[in-house]
Amino acid sequence: MTPPVKLDIDARSLGKVAVLMGGHSAEREVSLMSGGGVLAALQSAGVNAHGFDPAQQPLQALKDQGYARAFIALHGRGGEDGTIQGALEWLGLPYTGSGVMASSVAMDKTTTKRVWHNEGLSTPQYLALSRAELTRERIRQIPDELGLPVMVKPPHEGSSIGITKAAGYSEMQGAVELALGFDDELLFEQCIEGPELTCAVLGEGAAAVALPVIEIRAVAGNYDYENKYKTDTTEYLFGSLAPALEAEIQQLVLRAYRLLGCRGWGRADLMLRRSDMKPFLLEMNTSPGMTSHSLVPKAAQAVGIDYPHLCLWLLAQARLDRQA
Repeated sequence: MTPPVKLDIDARSLGKVAVLMGGHSAEREVSLMSGGGVLAALQSAGVNAHGFDPAQQPLQALKDQGYARAFIALHGRGGEDGTIQGALEWLGLPYTGSGVMASSVAMDKTTTKRVWHNEGLSTPQYLALSRAELTRERIRQIPDELGLPVMVKPPHEGSSIGITKAAGYSEMQGAVELALGFDDELLFEQCIEGPELTCAVLGEGAAAVALPVIEIRAVAGNYDYENKYKTDTTEYLFGSLAPALEAEIQQLVLRAYRLLGCRGWGRADLMLRRSDMKPFLLEMNTSPGMTSHSLVPKAAQAVGIDYPHLCLWLLAQARLDRQA
């Protein structure tokens, strides 16, 4: 498998670059880590790159200060949901990753699942309920409909923020209250028991290529915020799946990526049902993490693309929707 990555990019031809990081979302801390890594990598490659925090400067400053393109290292609301992409379209500043529509759809886990479900892609059974619908009686009924455990999620957050795996009826109310602190509509998802997987994609359309699948083994099976970013105990395994199964998962992820209209890069998270080894799509990340613990750099490294070259290639793909 040869990724669609040219490693002979002229850094000087990319102009003055803003690495967008920080922002206002609940994932600000992670974004600052991602952005700091990207900024250092681009500068080491000779790019005229500078950090830019939209929480501290108005976006118009991007034009006023002469930036030619933007690397989006923002995560969560405002940075991954089509908002910053729309602003950059208006400013006429090419940016990395998916466009306005794909970013907006992919950031909403419920809408993403509806698209995949309607197209026949495997994704866990689910319910989407608004705050007004979530009476105590309705909450009690959810495990009867989906089975236990139930995954309770705020559909517009990332990095496992606000997510609970409710193992029993008694845990449902607390899980709902936690998630309602982040969203007014919640996603309740059938829990698929088995290995947790992730698969990154580089490119666009028919030229998009899936990178190797990573199996994630976290302490006690809990791949939460702490185990994603704060500890070194989580294991990331390559080649743990049979080749035919890995190829099946990569094709599923490519189809999911293309259906959402993603471009540049992305990363799908999945569960593999242990009972029959069937993969289930959970979500698509259109601005994946680029921290020292992040998964896309690990997958790229596995096929010979180091972190600076990955950043440089992603930056070279920056464009506007209207150039499509």
